[in-house]
Amino acid sequence: MTTAHDFSFTSLAGEPLPLSSFDGKAILVVNTASRCGLTPQYEGLETLYTQYKDKGLVVLGVPCNQFAGQEPGTEAEIGAFCATNFKVDFPLTAKTDVKGATRHPFYAWAQEALGDGAVPVWNFHKILIGPKGEAIAAFGPRTEPLDPAITAAVEAAV
Repeated sequence: MTTAHDFSFTSLAGEPLPLSSFDGKAILVVNTASRCGLTPQYEGLETLYTQYKDKGLVVLGVPCNQFAGQEPGTEAEIGAFCATNFKVDFPLTAKTDVKGATRHPFYAWAQEALGDGAVPVWNFHKILIGPKGEAIAAFGPRTEPLDPAITAAVEAAV
């Protein structure tokens, strides 16, 4: 596998969600959690998605329960929480491991492509993928979605 487009997640609704379906669009992949101090970043992610989706950005939320058990809910609970509290309109995957031996293969690929900075150290770690599936950059959990570093990278990618 040579690009992000070679990987597929499962959607929050249980359907296949191949990254190739976003061919030609930049993708900001973010591991998320509903009970984290950084959970309010959902608001910034939705704003970023709204501002750039017509230019070719997809924000992809990847709920993960590997960091202090901060995403304990079911997929239905996660979807309801995101819709009710943050009006999330961007796609979400089913709960997915993002680190360690059980991590989704996308994250192993991202680490190989971008180095250890692509390995999530906490919730709301961000990986930017280009329109052709290339790994562009990784941003730590405390980098807010509307941080100039992220918006500049998104603008360059779309």
